[in-house]
Amino acid sequence: MKLVYNVAAALVKSRGFHSSAFARWLGTEMCKELKTKVLRLLPPTSNGPTLLDETDGAEILRCTVKALKESHVVAVPTDTIYGLACLAQNSEAIRKTYDTKGRNGQKPLAICVGEIQDIYKYCKVKVKRELLCDLLPGPVTLVFERSEELNTDLNPFTSLVGVRIPDHPFMRQLCQMCGEPLALTSANISSQTSTVEVHEFQELWPKLAVVVDGGPIGGQSRLGSTVVDLSIPGKYRIIRPGCALSPTVDVLEHKYGLSEHSGEK
Repeated sequence: MKLVYNVAAALVKSRGFHSSAFARWLGTEMCKELKTKVLRLLPPTSNGPTLLDETDGAEILRCTVKALKESHVVAVPTDTIYGLACLAQNSEAIRKTYDTKGRNGQKPLAICVGEIQDIYKYCKVKVKRELLCDLLPGPVTLVFERSEELNTDLNPFTSLVGVRIPDHPFMRQLCQMCGEPLALTSANISSQTSTVEVHEFQELWPKLAVVVDGGPIGGQSRLGSTVVDLSIPGKYRIIRPGCALSPTVDVLEHKYGLSEHSGEK
């Protein structure tokens, strides 16, 4: 499997394959071996995130959406670490996601949406819209009370749900094309280190329909998003410090006047 991937990369470099042709070729080869498609996005620019052009991006998006709509689990790049994603409204896919990484069934999955307005459909928001716009898209997960629209099989043990809008064009477009939220968790075996390159979770590839390779991610801190509970009006609680703690707290306290609470309601 690793040999196929490395040979493909060498061919692209030496023969000048167009990346869409590379995506098709590599996908075909991986399907022969694993029935897993490994698709590479265009590399990041020097001053911005991974780009999606009209040909390659659309092709990879279509392939990933198709896999998601067929109840499969896929691996995707975000603005923090690599993630495993499935359709949040699909109970079978949620079960597969837990099985794929051996995750404790009492640990929640976050949801990922493409736009601020999507949050209001699946969450009961008790903060100003401006606060959402200040923190999202970005490396932050905001926790709210869940709405009745969200699949009851997703985190049935809690009335809360974390929601993300990663600052990553592929992820935002993927959510928009799916037309519903993705359930999202880190792409690693449960309790192991978070991953910032696709080869780091290669042992999971056989369980995935698509692996979207966006290259090495960001500063490679591996901390994941900062998780903040905003379910109590006027209060916030840090559930996970993550990679954006200081700027997040600064926005919550100094701009919006929220105070930290202990977690006890």
